[in-house]
Amino acid sequence: MKRLASYLALMLMGAGPVSAESITTALIPKPRPQTTVVEPPFGPLFVPVFGPTADTVRPRPRPGSAVVAIAPAPVQTSTSNSAYSVVVALRPQARPTQVAYAPAPAPVLSGGGKVQKICGNNAILGRKVSPIQGTLKGCGVSNPVEVYSVGGVELSPPAVMNCDAAKALNKWVNKGVKPAIGSLGGGPAKFSVAAGYSCRTRNNQPGAKVSEHGKGKAIDISQLTLVNGKTLNVLSHWGKGAEGQLLAKMHKSACGPFGTVLGPNADKYHKDHFHFDVAKYGNGAYCR
Repeated sequence: MKRLASYLALMLMGAGPVSAESITTALIPKPRPQTTVVEPPFGPLFVPVFGPTADTVRPRPRPGSAVVAIAPAPVQTSTSNSAYSVVVALRPQARPTQVAYAPAPAPVLSGGGKVQKICGNNAILGRKVSPIQGTLKGCGVSNPVEVYSVGGVELSPPAVMNCDAAKALNKWVNKGVKPAIGSLGGGPAKFSVAAGYSCRTRNNQPGAKVSEHGKGKAIDISQLTLVNGKTLNVLSHWGKGAEGQLLAKMHKSACGPFGTVLGPNADKYHKDHFHFDVAKYGNGAYCR
């Protein structure tokens, strides 16, 4: 009505003739601009999917999305394909779990009892054991100990001896073995013990004197294992290459802490191990 009034006013003011078509056009309302409907870029959240094509129509989640969308549960049927699939967005990969390794508990030695400092030396670990009565004349130990480690080097298996032998072994480790090995392979870690206390004659020979093993004064060692797992084996490496040289240095350095030191050069009974004991000799140590 406002437009019609405007045209009539123009006519009255002499603005010129106005056709009926102009008036009619003015009275027709102009259409509103067309609204464009934009579909979501990923389609509906839940898509009905039938059969094995479920994976082909899943909407791809945006990177980093951890949203899990679950479609309504379908009615349970006896067929293997459900009416709706569960749409699961990929979760971000979890970081690997960092494992903290706690120190191992104190080992338990044969016969029970935990490892502790013995023989008045903080570097000798083991436990006291009951006095040993020998089955042969001359055997037995009045104050035996079962030694687990000396100078941080494990004895495997633990060896029974007296404290004099344990102290001599600890002295040899600190003043002979460790200087010879240095940082090679991370340093010495474990001795393989061939014999500790054993009530027998020397070299197990009938009629021979009682061995120092029968008195708790001796230990036999067949191999040294380094921290990295490398081994120095008396039978395999004696007299051969760098390993043989290290074994020779360790053998020589035992003369002093021990009264008797025997190795592969001594006789056929010691080809595969070192024998150490604390027997006293008037003319010094016996080293072969």
